[in-house]
Amino acid sequence: MTQDELIAHYPRLYHMAHDGAWDAIRDHGLKSASTLLDDYGIKDPQRHTLGSCRRPESVPLKAEGLPFAVLRDQKPMRDDVLANCLQDGLTPQQWYELLNSRTFFWLSRERIWRLLGARAYRNVTQTVLTLDTASLIAKHGPRIWLSPLNSGSTLFKAQPRGLETFKRISDFPFAARAKTRTPANNVVELVVDHSVPDVADFVLAVHAVRDDKILEEIWKAPHAVASDTP
Repeated sequence: MTQDELIAHYPRLYHMAHDGAWDAIRDHGLKSASTLLDDYGIKDPQRHTLGSCRRPESVPLKAEGLPFAVLRDQKPMRDDVLANCLQDGLTPQQWYELLNSRTFFWLSRERIWRLLGARAYRNVTQTVLTLDTASLIAKHGPRIWLSPLNSGSTLFKAQPRGLETFKRISDFPFAARAKTRTPANNVVELVVDHSVPDVADFVLAVHAVRDDKILEEIWKAPHAVASDTP
């Protein structure tokens, strides 16, 4: 897959953050879980619990001089199911550490709305970012990986996953997969190594969303268009 093909099929990216997160994301960037643990000075044994194991609930983080942050829960994961679908000799701990080292984006509205409507989140207001794919790739292309599945879920017939799950854009078999899959089920996740400190440069709009409703437009870029919504 080429970068131009990725942009043509998925011109927008989406990220779900906790309610009220936009100011901190705008000022400090979008950070992976492991980067947040570093920044907030979380040490073992709590560091191991939060960064190397399944998080059954979201965890608030506070530190002097830093904005309020939240480590997202990993409710859709089940350790026993994960262990059975992992390949290449990986352990659940290694998979959690891999996921926590990256920042995640959805590539379709269908996927972000599916997440917003999930039982764990549907009654809680979320902050949803809509981003321009082209500008993010132009700046961070070498650090980007693509996934053909929801790597943070083992629900609904968990698919095998391992060292080859995440592929660079040029290595992703988009054309072959497109023969039997819709775009929403072809490239499922776009992830960036570590963090995206300048993520605000690529955000087109920010909305407060609960369940299946957009509650408020929090911010919109001057060059955004009317369709730049979740």
